[in-house]
Amino acid sequence: MIDSKRLESIVAQAGEIALGLWPGAGAELESWEKTPGSPVCEADLAVDAFLKRELGALLPSAGWLSEETADDPKRLDRDLIWLVDPVDGTRDFIRGRKGWAVSVALISSGRPLIGTLCAPARGEVWHAVAGQGATLNGARIAASTRRDFEGARVPANDLMKQDRMLTKVEQPNSIALRIAMVADDRADLVATLRWGFEWDIAAAGLIAREAGAAVSDSFGRKLDYNKRDPRAFGVIVSAPDIHTATVEHLSDRAHQIARP
Repeated sequence: MIDSKRLESIVAQAGEIALGLWPGAGAELESWEKTPGSPVCEADLAVDAFLKRELGALLPSAGWLSEETADDPKRLDRDLIWLVDPVDGTRDFIRGRKGWAVSVALISSGRPLIGTLCAPARGEVWHAVAGQGATLNGARIAASTRRDFEGARVPANDLMKQDRMLTKVEQPNSIALRIAMVADDRADLVATLRWGFEWDIAAAGLIAREAGAAVSDSFGRKLDYNKRDPRAFGVIVSAPDIHTATVEHLSDRAHQIARP
């Protein structure tokens, strides 16, 4: 359907554009807040513009949904759309930390078909095609197979009192990279309890699923993409055997927070 090598090259070039503007490599960066508490920087916009142009040329029939582009409802009439977060983990990017990635997914009829994460500051490129497994830097990966919820590794800087039976591991700012850690068995569980956008999780969710992880929203329901309202309440990505226990553990909080 598409030239996979060209897609890989486009995403790699996007990563290089971001890396060239990254303060961790010595660049002076302009950043500001789109809304209070929601930072954006010139790298977000530069990568977004590059990907929109190059992915649009690669697959002209596909629609477009990105964190940094005004939403065009015409995408709802497309069977295929590109779903993009040009810099996932902008806070880490601005601070010169490595916990950020370029996230690109191709959605077909509401389901991820291809997902790629490029994290050049970490030297990591993650890729998955539906039904074909997932790779990290070209090597096949397999998700966590943990069977016990208690003690599960979770990317976190701190844990709430009711979650302290879990085990903290490194937490990049990028939710996509945290999800990818489950795909590569560096974590057993990632869970959020907030309204989030499709572009945050589409590529990484496919990578995790193709690596063998369980993927759902905070209530254990499947995730759909290219919706009119491009949000879902939370995400749970985990070793399959602890997914039900995770949903049950978070259930009361999820219902209270999601309540209108």
